[in-house]
Amino acid sequence: MDEAKTTAFAGNFIHDIIDEELAPGGRCEGMRVHTRFPPEPNGYLHIGHAKAICIDFGTAGKYGGICNLRMDDTNPTKEDEEFVDAIQEDIHWLGYDWEDRFYYASDYFETMYELAVGLIKKGMAYICELSPEEVRTNRGDLTHPAVSPYRDRPTGESLDLFARMRAGEFPDGKMTLRARIDLASGNFNMRDPVIYRINHMHHHRQGGKWCIYPMYDYAHPIEDMIEGITHSLCSLEFEDHRPLYNWVRDNVELDSNPRQIEFARLNLTYTVMSKRKLRRLVEEGRVSGWDDPRMPTLCGLRRRGYTPESIRNFVERVGVAKTNSTIELALLEFCLREDLNSNAKRVMAVLHPLKLTITNYPENKSETFLTENNPNRPEDGERQITFSRSLWVEQDDFSEQPTKGYFRLFPGNEVRLKAAYVVKCTGCVKDENGNIIEVLAEYDPQTKGGNTPDGRKVKGTIHWVDAATAADAEVRLYSTLFTHPDPEADDMDFIDCLNTNSLEVLTDCKVESGLETAQSPAAFQFMRLGYFCVDNTDSKPGKPVFNRAVSLKDSFKVK
Repeated sequence: MDEAKTTAFAGNFIHDIIDEELAPGGRCEGMRVHTRFPPEPNGYLHIGHAKAICIDFGTAGKYGGICNLRMDDTNPTKEDEEFVDAIQEDIHWLGYDWEDRFYYASDYFETMYELAVGLIKKGMAYICELSPEEVRTNRGDLTHPAVSPYRDRPTGESLDLFARMRAGEFPDGKMTLRARIDLASGNFNMRDPVIYRINHMHHHRQGGKWCIYPMYDYAHPIEDMIEGITHSLCSLEFEDHRPLYNWVRDNVELDSNPRQIEFARLNLTYTVMSKRKLRRLVEEGRVSGWDDPRMPTLCGLRRRGYTPESIRNFVERVGVAKTNSTIELALLEFCLREDLNSNAKRVMAVLHPLKLTITNYPENKSETFLTENNPNRPEDGERQITFSRSLWVEQDDFSEQPTKGYFRLFPGNEVRLKAAYVVKCTGCVKDENGNIIEVLAEYDPQTKGGNTPDGRKVKGTIHWVDAATAADAEVRLYSTLFTHPDPEADDMDFIDCLNTNSLEVLTDCKVESGLETAQSPAAFQFMRLGYFCVDNTDSKPGKPVFNRAVSLKDSFKVK
């Protein structure tokens, strides 16, 4: 986790602000930088949250500060302990830890209520009986102020009604508590916003204790003040809400002075980031669950084969900006490919098997070859692979009538079997329907290890697995979940952009001996095919399932 804490985005505007505030005479002179990550426990975290996590924890780490984890459970509608547990797991997986600073916003409900009472007593809040529809109708426009017929309600009457709201005397929607700020403000968030509403719903932690709940814009600054947060780092959609954050901070009776700073959220091509839309995909069965490897959730990316290092590196490369933009999905894949290229063990697997028989190799003989596990990591050593008369190769590594530039198996051509021998194709065997079921070849015993002592050129090299020892495996090939680069565009329904070919399941694959017992989170480079990981849900010993994490190569370039 120490390595993760150093991910801090050197040279960004947030740190420029903090540097200025920590300097002599600054707002935070002599203080310890204190941030927080406040997810709402109503779904699983996604790659956009990973950026926020890295910024919140990474910024605290850079300055030797601390970062809290806080569940923003002020809205009981969709909250669940399942999501609370998943959020903690995802943060730990990314490499961060909140230590003993784990909080729930709902633990502050009593304080929030008392502070709201204080605002009423100061004439800064009142009970409004407009329905949500009436509030919208009376909100005005840029040339006309909002209208609230209850704005001048006597303080004592508002105090009495607020207490009765808490006691459960009124149905949902009957009344709200609104802040008395400015009905003519050019920022509509300041036009006497609702800060409490009635909601007779069971809370995942408070049970039925409360039937009124604070709005996030009211609760957020109070939570930060209670916890002593110095810098409240938020995504850019909260920029217009900052005046309300400051209003609450400056007018409730708490002795703390946090500062809200906004940064651009993360948007990815071919991806939706709306938790509501992700929930719809799950609930309508369009994906297998929140951890479907096609989902941008952290549990989905983890199951797909993404590593914490690759995601932190991606977030670092994206950087911290003040304006929103959309990042190419290819950059995320590049970061994973880069990490796995350095660390994944090389193995051989055949996804579309075709039998290759070495006709001049003794039937009862087998031998082993040593080959390196990873050329980028000599310390990983070598492994043994078994070779015999019968092998499996990829179907597209043989062509009876090859096109120009095809250098693999075809009658009369020589190819190098990776780390084994040079073989010459002599023909093929077909079934009664004319389908090729077996390729025939002869090996050159003088080319052990794939060497050619006589110096002859062999242009093609193919991978293979030994038919006698190979293990059966299921392999899942994934592509983007959406066909359009911007499935959340205003002029389309994201469901219409779903890619019906985003998953291909191969059930008759052959992999090297030993891979049948591989366990998650093991990741491999299947030579010539891509990077694959053991599926952490469906894979079982003896019945492995591998997910393709990312293809072997891509044209994407990082400057």
